[in-house]
Amino acid sequence: MSTPARAPRPGRAGGARLLADIGSTFARFALEVAPGRFEHPAELRCADHADVASAVSTYLASVPAGAGVRHAAVATANPVDGDGVRLTNSPWAFSIEHTRQRLGLQTLVVLNDFTALAMSLPRLAPHDLRQVGGGTVRPRQVMGLLGAGSGLGMSGVIPVGEGWMALASEGGHASFAPRDERELTILRHAWTQFDHVSFERLLSGPGLELMHRALAGAAGQPPTGLTAPQITQRALDGADPVCRDALDAFCAMLGTAAGNLAMTLGARGGIYIGGSIVPRLGAYFDRSPFRSRFEDKGRLAPYVRDIPTFVITSGHATFLGASAVLDVQLRDMADAAASSLLAQVQRVLGELTPAERRVADQVLAHPRAVLNDPIAEIARAAQVSQPTVIRFCRSLGCEGLSDFKLRLASSLTGTVPITHTPVATDDSMAELGGKVLGNTASAILQLRSQLNRESCRRATELLRAAHRMDLYAAGPYGVVVQDAQFKFLRLGLPSMACTDPRLQRLAADVLTTGDVALVISPGGHQPELLEVVRTAQSRGAQVIALTASQTPLARQADVALIVDHPDDMTTHLPMVSRILHLLVIDILAVGLTMRGQAEKAGSAACKA
Repeated sequence: MSTPARAPRPGRAGGARLLADIGSTFARFALEVAPGRFEHPAELRCADHADVASAVSTYLASVPAGAGVRHAAVATANPVDGDGVRLTNSPWAFSIEHTRQRLGLQTLVVLNDFTALAMSLPRLAPHDLRQVGGGTVRPRQVMGLLGAGSGLGMSGVIPVGEGWMALASEGGHASFAPRDERELTILRHAWTQFDHVSFERLLSGPGLELMHRALAGAAGQPPTGLTAPQITQRALDGADPVCRDALDAFCAMLGTAAGNLAMTLGARGGIYIGGSIVPRLGAYFDRSPFRSRFEDKGRLAPYVRDIPTFVITSGHATFLGASAVLDVQLRDMADAAASSLLAQVQRVLGELTPAERRVADQVLAHPRAVLNDPIAEIARAAQVSQPTVIRFCRSLGCEGLSDFKLRLASSLTGTVPITHTPVATDDSMAELGGKVLGNTASAILQLRSQLNRESCRRATELLRAAHRMDLYAAGPYGVVVQDAQFKFLRLGLPSMACTDPRLQRLAADVLTTGDVALVISPGGHQPELLEVVRTAQSRGAQVIALTASQTPLARQADVALIVDHPDDMTTHLPMVSRILHLLVIDILAVGLTMRGQAEKAGSAACKA
């Protein structure tokens, strides 16, 4: 479909947005000029461009007002974790931040294409869908999504506040179970190739080809080597019974998978089907065994019968979802902008002297360089004197350059999302270092928002009144209690770290009223440590536990300090959680110090 070239009409705050859907062969583009209104659609062959930035630049150069685009969202057919993106079945690999800078964009969001499709569901209009069978949509209820193509994607969206959140899922890899003799024949054939047969092995392009081979073999026909598109076309033409049988089996199995998803999610908002296969089947799919198999759930048939199923017919669904995610990103950034130092610099540009304006321009153009450069380098880059740099900083209410850099660092951190990024075996040392530091920073921020202040206060009060303190841990967490022993001894609290199970039993047995036992166990299930808790409490001692939520240790302790961070034990190192536990110990030590100073100050005031 082509659209006459014309300048974007008003209606989209911040101007037109670039939206892209990048696959292994083609990259689709459009400008969203108003909510849900897309203009200048184009499709470029990926092989014709060196990288993502080159393809985007080519597209923007071909459309009116392309140079004015400042915000973009790109959906890709692969997982997106962190800044580095490597496309599946494509030589393209890129850094999100470097690509944003190269394209001169203010915002660049990169997300998985199936996540984008899931986020489109609340925005799809009735004319974007075709209902298959009965059922009624219930507003603001969970919606499920399936998509069969080169694989089988499964996802869904759940209502959260006034918005929606997409679910990350690998449901396509759930184990397949046959429903009839035909499917049992297919499963037996699949077992000759795979130890584990998932739904994705069958409900995909390669899966349709596998099913055709299985049914052709059962019918005594020689292998034909037909591709999935050829099988589909022959089935729709009615010219090949085996192809028709394979496509019927495909639709029936998809009905089973869709019914499973509906019950798993409680998807009263409906089940939606995308991907590259089903939308091309047209009316055949409506007459296929899909819906009857979807409702074939025994005692729960009435439950699923009330859930509607839809085929997504819109060609812009992925763009709609990508735009929804971009909306959230821009809204979050706008909320943070009020307190951002960079936003403050933007607001005062007209009030600065020409020399100070050059410093401001340097800060806005290269904020991370300014953050790291010495004053001499900043002054040289802005072509001003060093005192001018200081005057600029003070004009923003900062005491000097150091204070300005602290506030700048806070602003930059506030606009860059920090998430957990799994390490991979092919990561370079630079990538590994960045991921470990990023994951630790993310976990610390999460702990800051989740740590129970009242529990910290109660733990500090127990320590302040304690006669002595024993610290118990095992394995890698022994270093945490050893560090704690050193800190609390320096504060004048008699402390002993116990990491040997025999010593732990003996130490707990001599605790008494007025003593405190601090027990560290992320898992909270170790029998030896639980026995320590029971012994200490039976002797009249109070127990502080540093553990995860809903563990036996948390329930048994007098005060539980909760740290929920499951480490990836495939690395064999509880790296992040150990750091979090050390930080909690620091919180207790600082709290104990501050309480002691406050008591001394109060005592001195009374004497005076």
